[in-house]
Amino acid sequence: MKKYIQKIREKYSVFLILILLVASFSFGYFIKKSPVTEKAVEHETHSSDAHKGHSSMEHARHITLSDTAQKLASIQVAPVERKFVAAEIRMFGKIDYDETKLAYITARVPGRLDRLYVDYTGINVKKGDPLIYLYSPELITAQEELIQALKRVSTKNKNSEFVQKDSFSMLEAAREKLRLWGLTESQIKQIEKKNKPSDHITIYAPISGTVIHKNAVEGMYVNTGTQIYTIADLNQVWVKLEAYESDITWIRYGQKVEILTETYPGERFEGKISFIDPTLNAKTRTVAVRVNVENIDGRLKPGMFVKGIVYSRVSAGGKVVEPDLAGKWISPMHPEIIKDKPGKCDICGMPLVQTEMLGYAAVEPKDAPIVIPATVPLITGKRAVVYVRIPDNTTMFEGRE
Repeated sequence: MKKYIQKIREKYSVFLILILLVASFSFGYFIKKSPVTEKAVEHETHSSDAHKGHSSMEHARHITLSDTAQKLASIQVAPVERKFVAAEIRMFGKIDYDETKLAYITARVPGRLDRLYVDYTGINVKKGDPLIYLYSPELITAQEELIQALKRVSTKNKNSEFVQKDSFSMLEAAREKLRLWGLTESQIKQIEKKNKPSDHITIYAPISGTVIHKNAVEGMYVNTGTQIYTIADLNQVWVKLEAYESDITWIRYGQKVEILTETYPGERFEGKISFIDPTLNAKTRTVAVRVNVENIDGRLKPGMFVKGIVYSRVSAGGKVVEPDLAGKWISPMHPEIIKDKPGKCDICGMPLVQTEMLGYAAVEPKDAPIVIPATVPLITGKRAVVYVRIPDNTTMFEGRE
């Protein structure tokens, strides 16, 4: 059996072991206590605190297991190591639209909807696709103003420079008015080229996405501000989760979150925390947590129920750490924007902030706590005992509290 014995190469390496005491008795091990008499035990009870510490060392329990017994009992050892342990936080919620990627198509001028190119909800549109064919007397008047301003500019008046400047100002004002009413640059140029107003104007989609609401029908007369469509870009969605009050201390902005759905069992999606509600729901005792999740393939549907898991790494002092974000700068609005130096967000232009300002502890890997597997300690009441392999002795283990 000796050829199966694993030799210890590092002389002073210390290993922790969980000893199956009941199973080990059947394999012929023996317990060897330090030679302490009953009088010594009685004396220890009445001794000073310093003497108690010395006596506890004398009462260290030793267990001997032969190599064969260790193999038969499936004894496992685990090395002592420094690392950041992870607290697993589970949350529940559902998928929703990204409110920053919604577009409301409203009537900017009064008119009649003579045609709706998108006549049902759920259809996908691309930016620039035609949506509405609108008749509006006010738009016709605005086009005529543009044509008149263009004629004034084209009329040469060498004796009055002021009139020329005023004409150019009126022309630009007429163009800007049409822009504000939803006309594109190409439509404005077409009107100037034709030198004649159009009785109908086509309104185009401002973004690509899915039509999630349709609030009008053909032939309907609309006023300024009437909502006609709502378009949502589903390439990114929000996952709205609820975190229990006791778990908030482990949750930070920018943390990675694993998303699990009932629709795709066994498959995990990933996102980042983009918002933590500053208030607590008094009824549910939970805090709302929002996660940004990429959804390029459109598999995540708004309304789906999901589970969210955060693995929050903790330092020796119980503070949340994230080695990947140590010393980094992050956007307070878009957690996906992370840089090594201070600067501005590429999306919104806001100044980046240090991750330490968002609640992350600035610690080095060497400051990680010493950890052991959770199954190692033998817990009896208020006592917890672990067994340590004696250096240079593969068969003897010492119990320590």
